[in-house]
Amino acid sequence: MTLTGRLARLGFADAARAERLLLTDLGGIGTEVTQGDPGTDPLLTALAAAADPDLALAGLARVFGATTDASDLRQALRDEPDFRDRLTAVLGVSAGLADHLTRHPADYELLRGPVGRPAPAELREQMLRAVGANPRLAEPVASQQDKEPVAALAAAYRRRLLHLAARDMTAVVTVEDVVEELADIAAAVLEAALAVARSELPPGSAPCRLAVVAMGKCGAGELNYASDVDVIFVAEPVTGPPGNGNGAADETAALATASRLAAGLIGVCARSTPEGSIFPVDPNLRPEGRHGPLVRTLASHRAYYERWAKTWEFQALLKARPVAGDMALGQAYADTFAPLIWQAARREHFVEDTQAMRRRVEQSLPARQAGRELKLGPGGLRDIEFAVQLLQLVHGRTDETLHVPATLPALAALAAGGYVGRADADELAAAYRFLRRTEHLLQLHRLSRTHTLPEDPAVLRRLGRAMRAFDLPNGPWYPPPATNRTDPAVEFDAMWRRHARQVRRLHEKLFYRPLLDAVARLPSDAARLTPAEARARLEALGYVDPAGALRHIDALTTGVSRRAAIQRTLLPVLLGWFADAAEPDAGLLAFRQVSEALGESPWYLRLLRDETKAAERMAHVLASSRYATGLLLRAPDAVAMFGDDAELAPRSPAALGSEMMAAAHRYDDDAEAAVSAIRSVRRRELLRIAAADLLGVTGELAATEEALTSVTRATVQTALAVAILKVSAELRRPLPTRLAVIAMGRFGGHECGYGSDADVLFVHDPIPGLPEREASDAAQAVAVELRRLLALPVPDPALVIDADLRPDGRQGPLVRTLAAYRAYYRGRSAPWEAQALLRAEPAAGDPELGASFIRMVAEFRYRLDGIDPTAVREIRRVKARVEAERIPRGADRALHVKLGPGGLSDVEWTIQLLQLQHAHAVPALRTTRTGEAMAAAVEDGLLPAADAAALMAAWQLAARIRNAIVLVRGRPGDTLPTRHGELTAVARLLGYPPGDAAQALEQDYRRAARRARSVMEPLFYG
Repeated sequence: MTLTGRLARLGFADAARAERLLLTDLGGIGTEVTQGDPGTDPLLTALAAAADPDLALAGLARVFGATTDASDLRQALRDEPDFRDRLTAVLGVSAGLADHLTRHPADYELLRGPVGRPAPAELREQMLRAVGANPRLAEPVASQQDKEPVAALAAAYRRRLLHLAARDMTAVVTVEDVVEELADIAAAVLEAALAVARSELPPGSAPCRLAVVAMGKCGAGELNYASDVDVIFVAEPVTGPPGNGNGAADETAALATASRLAAGLIGVCARSTPEGSIFPVDPNLRPEGRHGPLVRTLASHRAYYERWAKTWEFQALLKARPVAGDMALGQAYADTFAPLIWQAARREHFVEDTQAMRRRVEQSLPARQAGRELKLGPGGLRDIEFAVQLLQLVHGRTDETLHVPATLPALAALAAGGYVGRADADELAAAYRFLRRTEHLLQLHRLSRTHTLPEDPAVLRRLGRAMRAFDLPNGPWYPPPATNRTDPAVEFDAMWRRHARQVRRLHEKLFYRPLLDAVARLPSDAARLTPAEARARLEALGYVDPAGALRHIDALTTGVSRRAAIQRTLLPVLLGWFADAAEPDAGLLAFRQVSEALGESPWYLRLLRDETKAAERMAHVLASSRYATGLLLRAPDAVAMFGDDAELAPRSPAALGSEMMAAAHRYDDDAEAAVSAIRSVRRRELLRIAAADLLGVTGELAATEEALTSVTRATVQTALAVAILKVSAELRRPLPTRLAVIAMGRFGGHECGYGSDADVLFVHDPIPGLPEREASDAAQAVAVELRRLLALPVPDPALVIDADLRPDGRQGPLVRTLAAYRAYYRGRSAPWEAQALLRAEPAAGDPELGASFIRMVAEFRYRLDGIDPTAVREIRRVKARVEAERIPRGADRALHVKLGPGGLSDVEWTIQLLQLQHAHAVPALRTTRTGEAMAAAVEDGLLPAADAAALMAAWQLAARIRNAIVLVRGRPGDTLPTRHGELTAVARLLGYPPGDAAQALEQDYRRAARRARSVMEPLFYG
């Protein structure tokens, strides 16, 4: 194989040119091995390993052409592996540094022998000596003898870039080391540029103190290879003995000198020289930007920031660091404004302003450029930096560990403090390093400022090959090397896109986290949670037991654990959210209980921190409802549902039935365990429905009632299947009868509340040919077992199966045949029992038998000739007796929402009487649901619309009150609470605003009930 062919195999794109350069410009070095594989030659191996072998070889040829001692260079390349690797690695990425070595070939000596990071003081001395200044003077002045001090400074600057790039490209330093050293180099250059500016002052200039404060990346210690350097200048007159000088005149003269020095420094760094310019110095972050004076006194700066500064200007101050000139004055500047930085988040609209500024930056980018912008585009460096800075500024008020200017250390501090999830922080840090490394590689190529990723495959290939060399110590950019790696350009492009997607996702998650705004709005005393001030705040918020609340807070936040740190972030906001509900003390206690139960679950606090909606919802539920809290404490992991509206939507009956049946099937041989599993699913669904109700996700009362009815129906259906299986196993044969459960009352009417029992009838039909007694006993056993299983004392709430509406009530058999029911209803049933049948609907068991029962009872509830007057009088008599006897003695009858005047009973009995009288002629009245029957009565002219509206308003308010009582107390109740606190809690839950909520609810109910009673009496009693 020819040398050209072997060079092509090594990765040279222009192998013919490479051969020519090796044989001529390099004098044959690297080609001595003519037999075998030329890749065994160390120099060719090093060149082939470079990011761009052709670029490396061309640069090396230029260095050979410029040096006066090619033999020494040739010998060093042969004998010094570290030097060879450093030089070829730099030349493989940077034509700009090749230019420098061509102008100063002796500088390759910098790359020989041990190379380490110079200290900042060493850098300062080198730069000052480059311009002929004495580094030991307090105010060094460049030498006037050197006619080109700026060119000398530019050369010294590039010399330091070369030294750093060699270590960077051979992966012996981290990204953090690189950006910090670049900032140190820039600071040394600024000091030297100031020395040049002093040498150019006109004679007789007034003395002054001038400090150069670096901002942005230089201030944060995270500069690029080719970047402008943001600065602010602060000056003061030189103070002399008392009485010496003229105050304002001295200040004016000093500021004039300082302005000349500042302008001179900027000019030095921008001046064109044979070495090129150094870097742009940008002073536009100063007060009033480019329209403001270039230099101000410390007092002038303070006055501006205290009165006029915008939100972004405080964000910029986060990076401020004195780097040159009068360091004591610069430090005074930093110390003066540090407290303002950490109070900026208290400014009105701080979070919204910061978010809006980021959006404006994105919108200012051309559409084509935005997608490949490493710095400003979506998924770029600014996304990371803005998110980190916003989190710092919001939480840094109370946590000094966040007072760090550089992005990666700040991100690590945020993760350590629990403000950012560790996995999220790791993702962002990896992406930041990748993007900064990519930015550096692009800028090193020509030593020019660029942040746009080209589409040129050759450039992407160079970037991809360079990245492969940087797996350590920066962490892997790519998966571990495979035997057949893909094209470096394709590999790099895929990794860049993955990092950009992750950055954008995490930026939107963190930067637009609503909790930020909530924390930012807190007064400082609340955010700090100091004990003395916290008690007063708790009392002001409405906590009944501030001392108890402080104990809970202390238990949650004490310690140095990550969990305690996250709680310290969450609790100031949660305390306010608890206080927005009726029972903040109960909410805080429940939150502590849930937090302790889930303390070892990493997802729990992450959910509350990252999903503010979930945290706010949880706080509202815990401080509003003992019922929901009790359900949640039995299975705290259900907290996860608060973060997603879809998780709060009621499950379909089919899905409920399938899940309950699957849960039961895991315990086929243990009926009690099977039904416990069913009840566990029911408990979770009750929590889902209650939470949706409390949070206003469900909407209408009818939706809540339908959801509760579906849960009850699915529970009865699956528990019945378990009971049948158990009884069949005991009989050692299939059940000798068919069995159906008929829903009655509110269960049959699809109007279940949180405190509703399941009113049912049991009907069975013996299998033909089998003894009827055996069938009856088996059906009885199943019904008894069903009731027992659903009432077992387990942690999940019981479901009472109430069969008292059966013929002969509690004195009659629990289960009857279809024929027995027919005989009873034809022979000796009371009129109210026909009324009860209006709610009958199949609920579980044999569907054909259930349908047969409904067909059979039609003749009794929808009689062809309606209801006779005697039966009407009997129903009225029973209703009056219920009103007189069943309301507890001493209770306010007007506030009994079930049996009191205008309550549920009044409305339902009125509508049911209309059904009994007219359903035979009006098919639409043949429904188990009160609302549908009422609408049908209006449609048919049986009930005036205004009267129906009054009845409906009272009926819905009473039903909502009953549900609210259960949610607040955790147990059923039919009377408006007499305790003001409980009534307030019920009213607040129903949406009444704070203040006189209890009184407003009572007045509204009395008014609605009176109106309903005035409609009911003529309709029902005649």
